Amino acid sequence: MSFSKIAASLFFIVYTPEWIFAMSNEVQMSDCGGKLYLVSTPIGNLEDITLRALNVLKSVDLIAAEDTRHTRQLLTHFDIHTKLESFHAFNEHRKTAGLIEQIRNGLKVASVSDAGTPSIADPGFFLVREAVRAGIRPEVIPGVSALTFAATASALPVDKFAFLAFPPVKSGRRRKFFEEIRHEGKTVFFFESPHRIAKTLPEISEIVGPGAQVAVIREATKLHEEVIRGTAAELAALAGARDWRGEFVIGVYAGKEADGQDIEEESC
Repeated sequence: MSFSKIAASLFFIVYTPEWIFAMSNEVQMSDCGGKLYLVSTPIGNLEDITLRALNVLKSVDLIAAEDTRHTRQLLTHFDIHTKLESFHAFNEHRKTAGLIEQIRNGLKVASVSDAGTPSIADPGFFLVREAVRAGIRPEVIPGVSALTFAATASALPVDKFAFLAFPPVKSGRRRKFFEEIRHEGKTVFFFESPHRIAKTLPEISEIVGPGAQVAVIREATKLHEEVIRGTAAELAALAGARDWRGEFVIGVYAGKEADGQDIEEESC
């Protein structure tokens, strides 16, 4: 089967009728000259930004930033002077229509979060969805992400994995969150606040299981980057003995280990 036939088959498998309708609208639109870019930015080490991202941030008319003060520091470091506009979780529903209208009128807009890749537990999804519905094809400028960094650094199985953003705060929903991880059958990654790490690690041991394999990724790509690996019970014992600071991603693999069985290792 030719590549074009495979691609066509995948198109009908992946896209729902709603998305197909949106894409058909895009084909019918005339070229308005505008553009929407979703640009990944560093999560700590500024050297992780890509040349492509820098070129886009320099060339667009407007950067829609989650925090203009934070993004201005990035732009200043690379001597970029593009106009900034605030675009975050509390105003994205109000501002999206205006941004889309400007793009349809020819404006080139880059959307960035404070750090990492837009839409991954950050603003971006709503803008992308509405842009596609309006017949605009977003262009993704890939780069670093705390999630993919954690998946690579965790040493947990990641042939398949899930990402669950932040755990709920309320106790009932929080317990259900960890119960679902226990039954996932694959590694689960989530973000967590430094103020809750000392509570979270014992919860994993109690609810997911003391033998679950856990990786705590702290301050990825930054000066004090650290990855702590062990069983849930081992990390729970460590939880109260540390002063947890920084930004965290936690990976949990219940698997057989949650029942206290040894990990099966392959020989070299």
